[in-house]
Amino acid sequence: MKNKYRILKIAITVIILGFLLSFSLKKFSGQKITDNRISVKMSEKTPVYFIDEKDIREIVKKENPSGKVGDLNIPALEKKINALPAVDSANVYLNLNGKLNLDIKQRVPVFRLNKDGRDFYVDQKGIEFPISKTYSHPCMLVTGDVQKDEYQKLAELVEKIDKDEFSKKYFIGISKDKGDYNLLTSEGNYKVEIGDLDNIEFKVKGFKTFVEKYLVYQDPEKYKMVSVKYQNQIVTTLNPYFKENDSILNVRNKELAKASLVPVDKTNDKPKPNEIKKTNKPTSSSLKPKTVKPKETKKTEKKSTAVKPKTKAKIKIE
Repeated sequence: MKNKYRILKIAITVIILGFLLSFSLKKFSGQKITDNRISVKMSEKTPVYFIDEKDIREIVKKENPSGKVGDLNIPALEKKINALPAVDSANVYLNLNGKLNLDIKQRVPVFRLNKDGRDFYVDQKGIEFPISKTYSHPCMLVTGDVQKDEYQKLAELVEKIDKDEFSKKYFIGISKDKGDYNLLTSEGNYKVEIGDLDNIEFKVKGFKTFVEKYLVYQDPEKYKMVSVKYQNQIVTTLNPYFKENDSILNVRNKELAKASLVPVDKTNDKPKPNEIKKTNKPTSSSLKPKTVKPKETKKTEKKSTAVKPKTKAKIKIE
């Protein structure tokens, strides 16, 4: 009898709890998600403004027109926000009090790439995303035929430039021309040719040495290009439009003109094999130098001069 009473008591308790739970769930599902019940947090370290809180709230309203908690599909809403090009990640969840929380991390551009007439941003992970009509993020401008597999190395180069005070002062852009990368400078019209994206720190160090030892004492307009792509050497190209370079370039042109008119002397060329045999063939007179008469020596001298190769005039251009 006691066991039946306990079973009945447990059954009634479960029914009551089930009723209360269903009532609570029904009440919870019927709650309205008002604006003050929506919390949007942007969690990126670097502030960017490709999307704002207003944009997220509009997406929530479109995905849940009724505004009720019970009609909200959280996985679908989270997927919709993650599909935005400027969003790196999104986390959507509800509290027990019916408050909707959205933690969003936006993509932070490392550089802006102009390629084939198209402009877009690239983040640290090497992912492309379009520029915004309402917001422009300050970052390094890169131009040229940059391949996707180069994005991450290029992003590392830009980050190294941003962290180094010397590089940040001098380099304002990057271009790729005929397979070689060039750093665009803020002083003068010259470019710093670095070639590929390997050994960047060593190449920047070489340019820094050139600046501190030579460039600080000269006009930066003097050079058209400073190349550091070769190992352990720096190659400079003069700017032909810089007036002070006129005298240097004129002297060089005159030297080239003179060199083109000077014939190359080839009298020291080796004689032909048959000529060597004639001149080097031992004679009876050469074996007995004491008995050689003066007249005979003159004849041999004439013969030797007769077999000398003829001199040919050729133009040598240096």
